[in-house]
Amino acid sequence: MTVAAVQVKLAAGPAPVYAPSMPSREDILILGLTAGTVGSLVGGLLLGIGLGMVTQGAHAGWLLVLPAAPIAGGLGYLLARRLVSRPPTV
Repeated sequence: MTVAAVQVKLAAGPAPVYAPSMPSREDILILGLTAGTVGSLVGGLLLGIGLGMVTQGAHAGWLLVLPAAPIAGGLGYLLARRLVSRPPTV
């Protein structure tokens, strides 16, 4: 850059802030604990009930067993999206 370009850039003032604020360590820790707990409970419940139905001969139990892990992971993803979209606390 030339000296004139730098002077023009400096005269324009500070650059606007585009990046959203980062969540704190506490927020990330709570997110991990909450996502792990909720995911384990929901995924384990679907897996347990679904396998119980399959072992009893009800093939409809597979409809609970197969999506158990993606549903549990999806809940963690939704919790993370909610954390990121929350306005920063100062």
